[in-house]
Amino acid sequence: MTTIQTPCSMISSPASRRGFMRSGGALSAVAVALLAGQDVMAQGMKADTSKDVAILNVALGLEHEAINAYQLGAGSGLLQKPVLDVAVQFQGHHKTHRDALIATIQKLGGRPVAEMKLDDYAKALNAGALKSQADVLDLAARLELGATNAYLGVIPALGDRELAKVAARLAADETMHYTVLTSALGRPLPPGALSFGA
Repeated sequence: MTTIQTPCSMISSPASRRGFMRSGGALSAVAVALLAGQDVMAQGMKADTSKDVAILNVALGLEHEAINAYQLGAGSGLLQKPVLDVAVQFQGHHKTHRDALIATIQKLGGRPVAEMKLDDYAKALNAGALKSQADVLDLAARLELGATNAYLGVIPALGDRELAKVAARLAADETMHYTVLTSALGRPLPPGALSFGA
């Protein structure tokens, strides 16, 4: 198997990483089967997985970013206790996503993209501008919406419904996070149907 990797620095901003996921996010059935923990199913499939490793590394970069964004929020002292508890729970979801992505990349023979230092994420996310709980929640909501749309963007490229379910489950987690954060900010939910993934 190939060992191509795509460091996040090659795709400079969070928005461009999400755009890459949506436009170039056609994972092979092998990659999705491994991501779903269906190693036996993946053994019978053949595919060039070099593109899979690159796409999964971009997704991994997004998960690293989310984990560190929640860490910055938790460490800011701006979050009240109930909100802090939810932020830590959502960070745990992202850690689960991260671990699944790392395991899949390694099974495909790739090298997972490394997590940057917390200070690098603070700079990239402009954490210095966070002055209130609402600022932290707004940042998290924007990141969750971007992740929702990125994961939804890969689903149409997957030919197998069972395999597409994995990407849908990841998108569902991100959508739940976005919805809770939007509600905590006192903002209305999207007024129309089919609001995500467009």
